[in-house]
Amino acid sequence: MTTATLTRDPAVTRTAPRLDLYAPIHKALRSCMMDTLMRIGRLDVGDAAEMQATLGQFDALLQLCRSHLQHENEFVHPAIEAREGGRSRRIAGEHVEHLAHIDALRDEATALRAAEGERRQLLALRLYRHLALFVADNFQHMQLEETVHNASLWAHYRDEELAALHDRLLASVPPVEMLRVLRWMIPALNPAERAALVGGRKAGMPPEALFGLLDQVRAHLDERGWDKLARAIGVPQQPGLVEVA
Repeated sequence: MTTATLTRDPAVTRTAPRLDLYAPIHKALRSCMMDTLMRIGRLDVGDAAEMQATLGQFDALLQLCRSHLQHENEFVHPAIEAREGGRSRRIAGEHVEHLAHIDALRDEATALRAAEGERRQLLALRLYRHLALFVADNFQHMQLEETVHNASLWAHYRDEELAALHDRLLASVPPVEMLRVLRWMIPALNPAERAALVGGRKAGMPPEALFGLLDQVRAHLDERGWDKLARAIGVPQQPGLVEVA
């Protein structure tokens, strides 16, 4: 990335914060991608339980990526095209390429699961290298969305319109998928973003659902991160049952 790229970033040059549809989900994706890549890189192919857990997370990452592409294709790209025709064409083309990469990576994981002996190590290394290329490509792809696409959205839509678009997108996400997304999103956010997200959900969630979400979140936060979140949303900071006001 060059200095010129940074100076063109609308998130840097704007004077007032705008609603960013990309930032939270992209933080989740980057976090999941990096963690999964590291786990594949250090995978002990002779440990059956580790193989199952690591490749299970790998499968979940691919499904998360596939769903994310579909959500953007269905909701975000039409909004951009409605006000600025042709602006999403490049990213839409990259989405087609990413779907092909996802299918290829899934085939490699299937081959790794079926392999035996020394071939397993060779296939694990191949999967690691190809996943690294996929991650690198996605990081550049997300940077373009966060700059070029956000600039288009902010130029043509008020924040209220973007919030309505975001609500329609979220309403289309099944609860199980949403929990998987939040598992990676909430720990990846900064404390203010995390408190805003969880605090906003607290009001509309049944106590048992909120308890389950907080229990899941706490497992992936360090002590300082959990303490900040607990204070911000008004729940006990000590481990154990979370009392929901």
